[in-house]
Amino acid sequence: MSLVICPECANEISSAADACPNCGHPFVKPVVQPNVIVQEFVEEESGFPKWAFIPLGLLGILLLGILFYALRSGDDDQRNINVKIASQPPVTNTRETTIRTDTPLPNQVVVPPSSSSQTVVVPAAPPSSTTTTTVPSTETVVPDKGTVSLEAKVLSKTGSPQPVRNVKFYLLKKDLNSILNDAKIEDETGQGLVNALGLSIVFPDRYGDVRQKAMSAIGKQSVHSITTDASGKAQLKDVKPDNYYLFAITKTGNGFAVWDSPITIQAGQNSLVLSPVSPTEVAPQ
Repeated sequence: MSLVICPECANEISSAADACPNCGHPFVKPVVQPNVIVQEFVEEESGFPKWAFIPLGLLGILLLGILFYALRSGDDDQRNINVKIASQPPVTNTRETTIRTDTPLPNQVVVPPSSSSQTVVVPAAPPSSTTTTTVPSTETVVPDKGTVSLEAKVLSKTGSPQPVRNVKFYLLKKDLNSILNDAKIEDETGQGLVNALGLSIVFPDRYGDVRQKAMSAIGKQSVHSITTDASGKAQLKDVKPDNYYLFAITKTGNGFAVWDSPITIQAGQNSLVLSPVSPTEVAPQ
């Protein structure tokens, strides 16, 4: 341990003392700066040598050449296959095609409104020839029944057609006048049997007997009947092809409307386009 001279009292004291033991003079020790050693980082060399990229590149080029050659060979094989397929003879169709003229097409009949002074006979649409392809061991079945689609409308006061809802249509064996004559319906007003039936529809309390007797006779001559839906449409199925009379009667605002027209039903689909009926006005009694 070394000794130093106190600058205050000039006594020798230890250099390790913080203050002079004689006079109490403090000693300030010099601050020792730490010696920091910085070691330079030396990057290590990579273990994969750069010269090794040269053979890898050559190997990649070689693989690309082999792949290109393989694809080109595949295209050549495909072209050869296409040529072989195109050179084969076409397959001959062995199915037999026959033309039938006895198969009816859907029929569309325009039915005019009924008239008390004239009966309009609507001819049936002639069958058209169609081409039917038949396969061996398969028979073409011609239906022996017909389906009838109809749509009924009446003319309003403004002349615009309106669908008739919940109206029952009949296919009759006879016309309406013949049925009413055979039923001995009395014509009290002298305006015809059809108008007598119409008055019984408008005034059921007054002509109830006429209505009951007439509708009973109509029901006996009815072959089919159907009621129209909210749009005035209806459809009959399984109708035997024949000549019929289409009949319906309904009450309107101030009178009644009657449908009474001859029609012909053929096998298959039949569409009846009914002309809008103008109602018969009845004066209050």
